[in-house]
Amino acid sequence: MFAGLDISAVTDLTPIDMTWDYLKRLRAIWPRKLVVKGIVTREDAELAVEHGVDGLIVSNHGGRAEDSGRASIDSLVEVAAAVRRRVPVLVDGGIRRGSDIFKALALGANAVAIGRPYIWGLASFGQEGVERVLDIMRAELLIAMRQAGTRSIFEINRSYVVDNRRG
Repeated sequence: MFAGLDISAVTDLTPIDMTWDYLKRLRAIWPRKLVVKGIVTREDAELAVEHGVDGLIVSNHGGRAEDSGRASIDSLVEVAAAVRRRVPVLVDGGIRRGSDIFKALALGANAVAIGRPYIWGLASFGQEGVERVLDIMRAELLIAMRQAGTRSIFEINRSYVVDNRRG
């Protein structure tokens, strides 16, 4: 990726002082689509949209950053509400089956990212493994949709998810 570039003075590719000003500067020099990953709060979602992002990915980065944070799916509702469909919202993390896709769409995601399942398929069987993982997830999503009585993705909404957790 950095072939032919002198990066001898670069000490870190992710600045520790990443701020909204940094995003503003990035937006000013980057004329293409800009999607920000790692948004987990209403406040950050609103600020990201104000700073001109083209999309958000709700993600706790697999919990690697810290182990006391919420699951991505638990952050999705407040982020989607803050965005109010002004930009697409994706969710990354914990998507392992078609019913997880259904829940994410019901809670406000426009799309989901499936990191680990496709990697498992790739590691096991190459391209055919990835295709099989996608086929399985598609079939499971269709089963969840049929069980809920939805005929299209666009019919999936919040009313299909009940939160029984005790708060």
